[in-house]
Amino acid sequence: MEATRVHSFNETQLQAAVAGRDARFDGWVFLAVTTTRIYCRPSCPAVKPKREHQRFYASAAAAQDAGYRACKRCRPDASPGSPAWDWRTDVCARAMRLIGEGVVDRDGAAGLASRLGYSLRQLERLLISEVGAGPAALARAQRAQCARTLIESTDLPMGQVAFAAGFASIRAFNRVVAEVFACSPTELRAKAKGPASGGGAITLRLAYREPFEPSNLFGHLAAAAAPGVEEWRDGAYRRTLRLPHGPGIAALGPGPGYVECRLRVADLRDVTAAVARCRRALDLDNDPHAPMEALAADPALAPLVAKTPGRRVPRKADGPEYAIRAVIGQQIATASAATIASRLAERYGEAVEDPDGGLSRLFPSPAALAEADPEHLPMPASRKRTVLALAGALADGSVEVGPGADWAQARAALAQVPGVGPWTIEMIAMRALGDPDAFPVKDLGVIKGAAELGLGANRALESRSQAWRPWRSYAVQYLWASSEHPTNHVPEKVNP
Repeated sequence: MEATRVHSFNETQLQAAVAGRDARFDGWVFLAVTTTRIYCRPSCPAVKPKREHQRFYASAAAAQDAGYRACKRCRPDASPGSPAWDWRTDVCARAMRLIGEGVVDRDGAAGLASRLGYSLRQLERLLISEVGAGPAALARAQRAQCARTLIESTDLPMGQVAFAAGFASIRAFNRVVAEVFACSPTELRAKAKGPASGGGAITLRLAYREPFEPSNLFGHLAAAAAPGVEEWRDGAYRRTLRLPHGPGIAALGPGPGYVECRLRVADLRDVTAAVARCRRALDLDNDPHAPMEALAADPALAPLVAKTPGRRVPRKADGPEYAIRAVIGQQIATASAATIASRLAERYGEAVEDPDGGLSRLFPSPAALAEADPEHLPMPASRKRTVLALAGALADGSVEVGPGADWAQARAALAQVPGVGPWTIEMIAMRALGDPDAFPVKDLGVIKGAAELGLGANRALESRSQAWRPWRSYAVQYLWASSEHPTNHVPEKVNP
């Protein structure tokens, strides 16, 4: 095994994963074979190398940096990302989330380090120790995977593919694709299966780890959809996206073994960021086995876990948007909160063209809402003050709830905003920050679900929940789903 550690797995676990072709390790670790110079998923059916020929890496970038190319059969670079980067809040995890959003392509490795408050040398040392590659190599691997996806799933000219994937030149694009995949871009496209995307949209398949339960995930997103900003149409949750270089629209629907993602972006450079946000919104990099095992240890939750394994946390693609909408939703019905959010978008959000449906606006930016006239905010006076204060704090950076946020600092900063209490903080932590251990103990749905299971409330429930840590956000999904509320089912009707 290479010197860099591969998460918390030991040699015995890694050998067993390869011997058993255990798909649970895919994305957590990458197997490289010294005799073929190829790296694979641990579950790859094409290889079963001798132990002395095996090397393990914590990232595809580390394997590529060591001179290995991606297996053409198991496509290890396309496996779900390591859930460690979603479950943790240390600097490496925050860096990985920001790299996934394309920050290195836009601002360079130095810009990433500055955003995290580290020197470039410090950040490189930390990432190499943790995942075996520095920020430049990690971004390069991401560009290669994005390029492959666009080559195989669209009919875009190769120059546009290179531009969209973040390459500085066609020469660099051709070189990296050849090095990583051992064939040219045109050869990759010739071997691709299925029709290419058309009509100005890009259609992708987003991978996830089984089991995957879509009911509450899509049901919740559809039920809380703000008209004009979000909708459920033709079996997909659709929403507008505020991306670094312009607006976009994503349509996400459950498919057989994947989530179908149909993207429209104003600028092709935003494909990487759009995909990252869609994956985070649907919690697709989650390893469902860890929370399932922890929650099933509680006799009250065990039947729920057994009935619908693999529940995900429904998040939002835009952290600041959800933070503001969490305040809007304080003590009112979900539909009422969605209506208010829609009115704000109509007044303060930028217009978007949607040739496929009924989306028309971006949700307003924090800066736009911070300057809003309180008279135009359709809510009680105290909530107006909270919305304006939170929007101002998000706009000036004193509160950060994006992928690079430190969760503890974000909680502390949110607590300083007048009108933002424990319920709001925990909801933002769960659905914007992605904290797997958020627990809004006084949420009405949590209280009802706990009552049906005989778990008590308030202090009793808080005490009981300690055994579920660090997976209480997933416990919330099972508590919410203990009733037959419409949000627990994938919608059937099409929006008008």
